[in-house]
Amino acid sequence: MRALCLKDTLRYEAAYPDPKPVDGEALVAVRLAGICATDLELAKGYMGFTGVPGHEFVGTVAKGSRTWRGKRVVAEINCICGKCDMCQRGLANHCRRRTVLGIDRHDGVFAEQVVVPERNLHELPASVSDAQAVFVEPLAAALQVIKQSRIEKRMRVAVIGSGRLGLLVAQVLKTTGCDLEVVGRNELTLNFCEKRGIRGTPVRELAPRADRDVIVECSGSPAGLDLALAMLRPRGTIVLKSTYAQQSPVNLTPVVVQELTVLGSRCGPFPDAIATLARGEIDVDSMITRQLPLDRGVEAFELAADPRSIKILLKIGS
Repeated sequence: MRALCLKDTLRYEAAYPDPKPVDGEALVAVRLAGICATDLELAKGYMGFTGVPGHEFVGTVAKGSRTWRGKRVVAEINCICGKCDMCQRGLANHCRRRTVLGIDRHDGVFAEQVVVPERNLHELPASVSDAQAVFVEPLAAALQVIKQSRIEKRMRVAVIGSGRLGLLVAQVLKTTGCDLEVVGRNELTLNFCEKRGIRGTPVRELAPRADRDVIVECSGSPAGLDLALAMLRPRGTIVLKSTYAQQSPVNLTPVVVQELTVLGSRCGPFPDAIATLARGEIDVDSMITRQLPLDRGVEAFELAADPRSIKILLKIGS
């Protein structure tokens, strides 16, 4: 099959080995896939991943049980054992033996076909387009913020980082009616926020004051964490959505002195994300900058890293 793969460098292969599902797995023909910041970091060596990257996608089940064959689906990224203590406690996303689609020991979706456990599949309603469906996984991650932290109208909330995930988090937070601000470096994405009634502030113009109730850190940079700590009021809450490919020392003294709450936040609820898209509550269509075919995948990665782009999609099948 055709695929983009990482083996020291990212390259297109016209004859990558076809995946072979086993019992309990589905073979999904990928229709459309999205490039995210994690994919860009994987291409730089993050996690030491080799194989096919990619985890944001929509496809059609080609092989599997009768229940799923022919259905248009998205899939959760954590492939779990179902037997360990985390799985038994209802914390399957933290399975001790999990692999992660396109990120950790499991080939991903920048290919014509991908194998995923049937338990990971979610059928899509006709009201959600293929392009919108690509956003189910990151939107679910954005929705996890308001699952983990109670956000109310009276609260002052800021999002640090106006990248792809930051824009989704900001749109989710806007639905709570909180006093919301997005802090970022990219004029394009800050303008995206302003057009949707969300205050966007260039980081160079920010005078940090310790007055925010909640900060959601989406910058992907340790500097964003430092800024978040400077902006939080005593006993405020910081929600961490970033994973940092480049590590650097972080001063945790403010966490102790200001008695801050720090929440790690990762994957979120797919059913809620699908329902949110079906209701048209979040604008993802305007985030799409361009679609390219799979054989131009290396070029697509370059475009995805360009600050003049928001979301680049790979058109793979039909």
